Amino acid sequence: MASTEFGRMVRRWRDRVRPEAAGLPAGGHRRAAGLRREELAMLAGISVDYVTRLEQGRATNPSEQVVEALGRALRLSSAEREHLFHGAGLVPPGQGTVPAYITPSVHRMLDRLTGTPVAVSDASWMLLLANPLYTALMGERHGRDRSGAWRAFLGSGGRVRHTSQSQLALETAVVGDLRAAASRYPADQRLRRQIAELRSRSERFAELWDSGAVGRHEASRKTVDHPEVGPVTLDCDVLSVAGSDLRIMIYTAEPGSQDAERLELLAVLGCAGV
Repeated sequence: MASTEFGRMVRRWRDRVRPEAAGLPAGGHRRAAGLRREELAMLAGISVDYVTRLEQGRATNPSEQVVEALGRALRLSSAEREHLFHGAGLVPPGQGTVPAYITPSVHRMLDRLTGTPVAVSDASWMLLLANPLYTALMGERHGRDRSGAWRAFLGSGGRVRHTSQSQLALETAVVGDLRAAASRYPADQRLRRQIAELRSRSERFAELWDSGAVGRHEASRKTVDHPEVGPVTLDCDVLSVAGSDLRIMIYTAEPGSQDAERLELLAVLGCAGV
C-alpha cells in the first residue's frame, strides 16, 4: 500500500479521536473535533514534523515502534492496528514478541484517573502510554528515555530520588524483568538487541545479568524532585493486566498531606502547559 494511503489512514483516525477521550483539554478554537497533529505527536512520542510528513506521504517506511505508538495514540482496535501495520508495509507483531497493544478498557481507566499520575509499560519496561499528570510529574520522555531499563543503567535516571539501596532494588528488578521477558518472548528481536546493548555498554547491567540476579518491583514510596513544585513524596504501586503482560504504574499521595497539595498544584500547572 502506498505511503500516501498510510498517511490518509492516520489522518482519518486522528480526526476520529476526541481530545477529551485522550485525556487532553478540549477548550479553545478547533477546526475539527479530532486530535491536532501536535497532540498526536505528543501522545505517540514522535515529532510533529514527522507526523506531518507521514500524513502527507513525504515520509516512508515508518518503523514498527512508530506504527505501534501511532496505533496506541489513535486508540485503534486490534483489527485497525493490524491494518495500520499492513499500510506501513510491516507484518504486525505476533506470538513470541512483547505485547504492546493497549486494550480500550485500559485506555478508559487512564481517562478516569485524571488526578492521578499513571503510566503503562510493556513487559520490558518500555513506556507505552502516560496520562498528562504523569508526564507533568516525570517530564517528557522520548526515544531511548522511554525505556525504564535504559534510564536505570545508561540514562540520567530522571526525577526520582534514589538511595543506594533503592537503586540496587530497581536495577535488580529491571534485570529480572528483562530476563523473564526474554524467556517468554524469544522471537522479539528488539528486546534481544536491547539486552545485548545494555550488556555491552553497562558494566553494572552485565554484572547483574551474568550473576543471575532476580528481583521484582514492589510497592514503594518515592520522592520526585520536581523543578516547579519541589519534592513530592508519593506511594508507587505496579499493577499487572491479565493476559497482556502490561505494567500499570500508579502514583498516589496521602490525602490531606502537603504532597497531595503539590500534586494538585502540578495538575493545574500541567494543564497550563508548564
